[in-house]
Amino acid sequence: MITRRCFCSGAPRPWLFLGLGNPGDKYKGTRHNVGFEMIDKFAETQGVEMNTLHCKAIFGQGFVGDSAVLLAKPQTYMNLSGESTGPLAAYYKLPLNRVIVFHDDMDLPCGVLRLQNKGGHGSHNGLKSVIYHFRGNREFAQLRIGIGRPPGQMDPKAFLLQKFNASARERIDTALQEGVDALKLLLSKEFTESARRFNAEQKYKHIRLQTMST
Repeated sequence: MITRRCFCSGAPRPWLFLGLGNPGDKYKGTRHNVGFEMIDKFAETQGVEMNTLHCKAIFGQGFVGDSAVLLAKPQTYMNLSGESTGPLAAYYKLPLNRVIVFHDDMDLPCGVLRLQNKGGHGSHNGLKSVIYHFRGNREFAQLRIGIGRPPGQMDPKAFLLQKFNASARERIDTALQEGVDALKLLLSKEFTESARRFNAEQKYKHIRLQTMST
């Protein structure tokens, strides 16, 4: 088990990857739970077992190459995510520049991702809670996972709790693998350069999707 003691040996601090979502089968596969799905995809492809309950989160830990990673899915429900994420970062004595939060984003087209080194909450209640429990500090990275906007006059809350249709599901599945690849690159390279390269690729993808829809 990766413990706080190993940080004193001069080894690089681990990365803490936090996926936001709602627990329970009722919410599995819904748009609001793509943060959970990103954690699950990363854990599955990198051989990290998510088999522990720690700080109100389903938790796993392991190594990707030489980089230690901590993976967590808060089980507090979305609006209280910070009750788990704040204590996790504090327990491992991590600076927020070693934390990345994965979450859904209605301001991005479905299946388009963005990796940024800091930012606000954008009215996302899970992020609001995370920022509150980080004592207002927003210096953590975010992996934003586009889910698109609700059609017509549909209530955004209802849209978030719907499951993806077949075409959207295909886009999300592709995006999750792209997210895994981006995170692996980030673990082996400097954050700013990794994010620049990844976001450039995603911007091209965004333009291509817009062209296809016209």
